[in-house]
Amino acid sequence: MRVAALYDIHGNLPALEAVLEELAREKADRIVVGGDVLPGPMVHECLERLAKFGDQAQYLYGNCEADALEMLSGKRPARIPEQVLASIRWSAEQLDDATQAAVRSWPATLRLPIPGLGEMLFCHATPRDDNEIFTRLTPEEQLLPVFKDVTADIVVCGHTHMKFDRRVGNTRVVNGGSLGMPFGEAGADWLLLGPDGIQFRHTNYNLEKAAKRIRCSGYPDVEGFVEQYVLHPPTEQKMLDLLTKAELKAAG
Repeated sequence: MRVAALYDIHGNLPALEAVLEELAREKADRIVVGGDVLPGPMVHECLERLAKFGDQAQYLYGNCEADALEMLSGKRPARIPEQVLASIRWSAEQLDDATQAAVRSWPATLRLPIPGLGEMLFCHATPRDDNEIFTRLTPEEQLLPVFKDVTADIVVCGHTHMKFDRRVGNTRVVNGGSLGMPFGEAGADWLLLGPDGIQFRHTNYNLEKAAKRIRCSGYPDVEGFVEQYVLHPPTEQKMLDLLTKAELKAAG
């Protein structure tokens, strides 16, 4: 069995289309969507595209889905900085009733055995929290309490938008990076898991054409999204410096 892990899509439909085109050639048996499909400029379109896979696709909620659903219930998520509230609200409002119900049904974690790799535990940030930050540089001794109850062979996560492959105690922990808002090289990052092991994949797509499509979405601060997350993503080192200050704390 071959499984594609697609994390942190953030409404970037051109990136998702490019990955799904590549994935069709790989003949994956299953797709795990690891949370934070939103916020982003083309959230509804991304979910429509993924829905075509039916039961072949399985979903987890991320911190942003949790915040969007809270906003739809009339509350203001306490952990969300003021500057991103408009993006969360706009993205949530793009979801029709059926899609909202589907998102509410997404679980926090998913266990899946993959021949050749063992028992996999998929989560958004950490197994215990959808909004907790750690990176490839976080000291292992700080992470041991986070993963102490994990019985899976491998944990697959996202949230920080940067790829890594490391160990925490006896557990291998893998982050596939972000499909829609990568930190580092522009393009789309994702994972392919199967008998051949764990493959870190990077899919290039036409960034200028993608930017043109995204600019027509009506998304708040769409130019900022295009410039910062499509055309000129921040470097990994810049984000490591920033996120190290927030290790094992909830991030907005």
